[in-house]
Order: sequence, then C-alpha cells, then structure tokens
Amino acid sequence: MNMKEIRALFPGAKAQVYFDVGVRGLLSTPVREAVDRYLEARMMGTGDKAELVGFAEGARESFAALINADRSEVALTKNVSEGLNLFAASLPWEAGDNVIVCPELEHPNNVFLWYNLERLHGIEVRTLEPDGGRVPTDRMVSAIDARTRLVTVPHITFAPGFITDLEPLRRSASAHSALLLVDAAQSVGAIDIDVRGLDIDALAVATQKCLLGFYGFGFLWVRRSLADKLKPGHVARYGIDLGEGAHETAIGPRELRFQPGALRFDLGNFNYLGAAAAQASIELLRSIRMERVETHLRSLAARLATGLLELGLPVPGGTPGEHLAHIVSVGESGGGRHYTADDPKMNELYDHLTSNGVRLSIRRGVLRMSLGIYNDEADVDRVVALTQDWLNKSERGGS
Repeated sequence: MNMKEIRALFPGAKAQVYFDVGVRGLLSTPVREAVDRYLEARMMGTGDKAELVGFAEGARESFAALINADRSEVALTKNVSEGLNLFAASLPWEAGDNVIVCPELEHPNNVFLWYNLERLHGIEVRTLEPDGGRVPTDRMVSAIDARTRLVTVPHITFAPGFITDLEPLRRSASAHSALLLVDAAQSVGAIDIDVRGLDIDALAVATQKCLLGFYGFGFLWVRRSLADKLKPGHVARYGIDLGEGAHETAIGPRELRFQPGALRFDLGNFNYLGAAAAQASIELLRSIRMERVETHLRSLAARLATGLLELGLPVPGGTPGEHLAHIVSVGESGGGRHYTADDPKMNELYDHLTSNGVRLSIRRGVLRMSLGIYNDEADVDRVVALTQDWLNKSERGGS
C-alpha cells in the first residue's frame, strides 16, 4: 500500500487534522471490521470460549512479532499502569533498595506505584529533575548504586516527546545488577522496536495510542530469563500451569506452578473485544512494516518542527534530530499544568488551531502535536499555515 491508500483506511483523518495519537489514535476500517465481526457473533450467540481465547492469543502473538519477542514473554493487561504494577509487585524488594525515576517526565501512573512500594517495603525512591525536557540520563547513571533494584523511564516522554537514550542506562543498570523498566506508551507503534536489540528487562504498553486500538487492553513484555524467576504478586487461573488440556476452571495442587515466562502475569478473563481490535491494528502496522511507519512519522515530525521553528516559535529540542520521533511540542516544557500553559500566547494558539479543525493537546505546559500513520504532508502544512495566520493576527492586534 502507498501512503494515500493507508490514509484512506482511517476515515477520521479526512474530517480533521488529527495530531493527537498521544491521547488516542484513530481507528482504521480493518479494526472496525474486526470489531463488527466480534459484536455480530456476541449478538447472535455464535462462537464459543475457545474462539474468544483465540482473539487474545492472536493479539499476543501479533504483538510479540511486532517487537521481536517470544509469545511466552508477553502478558495481556488492561493498560500500562496494570503492566507496571504487575511487574513491580513481582520483584523481591528489600528495605533499603532504591528505584530511580524522573517524575516530571513520567505519566503519574509510573510514579504513584513507587511511592506505594516505599510505604509497603521501605524502599527509597530516588527522584531526579529533567534536563531541559529530557530524561537526565547522565544523572540517572550516576545515581545507580549497589542497592538500586530498578531504573524506570519513558521510552518517549509524553511531553515534550523526546526519545530516551536507553543504552547508557542499560549498561549501568546491568553493571549493578539492576533492572531497566520502560514505559512504552508513546513509542510502540510509532517507532520500530526490537526488544532484543534494546536489551531491556521489561516494557509496558496499552493499545489506544500508537497501536491504534481501544482503551482497556495492553501488553506487558518481560525478558524470558527474568520472568521465569519472578513470583507474581497477583495470580489467577490463566497464570497457573496445570498441564496441557486442563480446563480453565480446574483447581490444581496447593503448590503453585506458574506459567512460563510472562504468561504467569495473565489474570483473565481478558478484554476479548480489545484483543480483536488489537490484533487487527497490529497486523495492519506489520503489513505496512514498522521501519516504514517510523520513517514516515519522523519525516512528518521534522517537517512540522522545522516549519514552526522558521516561524520563530519555541519548539523544545530545537532543530529536528535523533531525539524526535512523532511528537512535536511548542512552548516551555514544564511551563504550566497538565491542560494549560503558563504562556497565554500558547493557550491562544491552541484555541486558534482547535477552532480551525486541528486536534491536539496541551501537556505540562506545551502544545503537543502527536502524529499518526494516517497523517500526511498536507496536514503538516495546514498546521504551519494556520500558525502563520495566528501570528499575523497577533501582530496586527498588537500594533
């Protein structure tokens, strides 16, 4: 498929300039068709439980293939926060262990759980300030010591949207026998990810953003050699190995034997509707090829960032480079609350763009424009032109 044909699969892309995949992506017609088939079967009472489980397993296998993992390394979750909590609860915490995190660049759901573990287990939560909107990699490396159990970072920050350089964190964590946990909410589905190449320990993601699916469904990937050593803090039937052919309602011996790898984290029953949508959307991404998706999004983001910079607007990160994936922000990073900017001009620009059919967000004081596979150069040029129009009106109003 060419990009015009891909865009045609997303009817919502025709109705507006949709630069908000960082909140939730648009649904494609293949996803709608998969959902309709699922709903038809449920409405008519056809199919059986095995068919429903097939949706879940299909989503698991598609996701594993997308990130170059084995299916046994993938647990099915409701969202990122459930994945992070399931993983954190399985670690053998001891009082005095520490976790390293940069709260200002994290979604709150990768902050609260560590403070909770601080209360439950007496661990230390080492918090660091960001470095100009970037994850402070150097200071994180310096903060790792013999008592560091885990370092956690966003793969791409939800604002201002920079890619985190994982390599130095991975090296230092490994040297101290610490783990590296990645919140991939804003990266899987936007950039080409190979968990073998990243050499991280665990990764959590949900499907409503760049994976172009629904709320209420997600994945937790855990490196197999690590997962096999972990004891889940929460267990249910699907995470217990009772042998091949055992019914889901079977109760085995009192001594628990967990499923291999990350399958032990499955709690079930699953969100089968979400699974059907996820499999369809992931297979669409795989058919396009993730390296092509990433190239397309980086090109559009660079075009947008360059256009806004040429208009004299404050674009965090400046000239497009390796830090930039599919999110372009405007304003002062951290200069505001979650939905408003301290700079009234940024709020005015937001109102101007939204009133002219552009969908975007304000996060942590910046206007965040997050692009999807359905966007094209005309979308970018439209936003740059609207911004120029706003600047012209502002100048006339101030003269």
